[in-house]
Amino acid sequence: MATPTLLRTPFPCNHNKRMCCVTPPNEENSRLSKLPDYLVESILERLPVHDAVRTSILSRDWRYKWTTMRSLVLDKHFSEKLPYTCRFYRDGFNKITNQLFNFLKGPILKLHLHIPKMTLDNTAQELHQWILSLSSVRELVLTNLNSSYQLSSSLFHCSQLRKLQLTRFKFNSPLEFQGFLYLEHLSLERINFGANLCETVINLPQLKSLKLIICQHVNNFNISATKLKSLRVIGCETDMLLRLLHTQSLTTVHFAMLMPMLFERGLNLATIFCNLPYHLASLSMDGYFLKFSMPEENSKKWFPHAANRLKRLTLIEWNFGDLDQLEGALYMLRNSTNLVRLDMTNLAMAPENMHLDVRPALTYLEASDPFDQTLTLLKTIIIKCVTGSRPILLFIKLLLDHCPALEKISIKYCATVGVHERYNFAKDVTSFPRASSKAELIFLDP
Repeated sequence: MATPTLLRTPFPCNHNKRMCCVTPPNEENSRLSKLPDYLVESILERLPVHDAVRTSILSRDWRYKWTTMRSLVLDKHFSEKLPYTCRFYRDGFNKITNQLFNFLKGPILKLHLHIPKMTLDNTAQELHQWILSLSSVRELVLTNLNSSYQLSSSLFHCSQLRKLQLTRFKFNSPLEFQGFLYLEHLSLERINFGANLCETVINLPQLKSLKLIICQHVNNFNISATKLKSLRVIGCETDMLLRLLHTQSLTTVHFAMLMPMLFERGLNLATIFCNLPYHLASLSMDGYFLKFSMPEENSKKWFPHAANRLKRLTLIEWNFGDLDQLEGALYMLRNSTNLVRLDMTNLAMAPENMHLDVRPALTYLEASDPFDQTLTLLKTIIIKCVTGSRPILLFIKLLLDHCPALEKISIKYCATVGVHERYNFAKDVTSFPRASSKAELIFLDP
């Protein structure tokens, strides 16, 4: 059996040098040959594919060791390291991948496959053939940089999957598909679920974490996952969030809308609080959701179904100077009275916020008592990408005044903030009165 042509390493023309480079001393040769199989397998799994194949030159005993690998990582770095003639040859990637699959013996338990951008009509068919050989795979990562391929039906026969990560595919499971009985981690990015899955319930009884990022028709993705603990929904329709929130085993939820057009008017923060699972400890959401999901005026101040179990709240990509987002943040804090940690990321200097009128937010923050709630358990506050604007300054003042158990507040500046501005900002913050005598202020440069 020969080494795959496209993975061969060119050697120097001088044969003496070549022999010196590739032929180890007898003692070293003997040591390599005596390594137990489990250790050889562990070594090969930690090497990039190119280097794993090149171990065939170490000794006669190592010539075919790499063909028994159970892990095959053909990621972005793999395609970037392909020889120039292969990388830009129209069918080069497909050929070398076919060679590797043909040389490997035994079941593949782990496959990471990064399909680089190309215009080949037969790549989807090739992918189908590759997946056909993965009946025993347990970890599968498929990243496609081309237009969405139809997901191979053979994938749904990989019954031993524990981890599945898909990027840019059309998801249409066969009618007879019942689910992945052992799958624990599922990540789906830019997946089009189409319209044929509405009545199909996919059973994922062992699923612990689910991530959905910028997927289309995600409401048609109907799953049963009674052991789900971590849920991340980014840039997807919002009404499917409520359906998944009914999973009582959830402890961590991250939700980012990214754009207002994804918001359904029937959903608001009050509805979210009503449906929070009992054991939820960590909740994250972005400024768009805070802005467009505020409840009606009569329930804005306090909602009776307070999220008393929340220990950590994260507010991402939100703007202190936007009154709607500011009110949403304070609403969240009022209904999270048992918080231990608060994380905030401010992008007030993003292009769409450059001309925002911050006067309404300033008026609100300068009122006599804009926040009538004491966060008695809050110990840690982390604020990132601080711009030094006055709304941020007043918001920090408000927190220092309402957190008697605060131990640490960490403030990291944006790269756009100058040294003089940082000094003045830190000077103002340190002058604010604090409800906690042991609160430590930490200022970090970008």
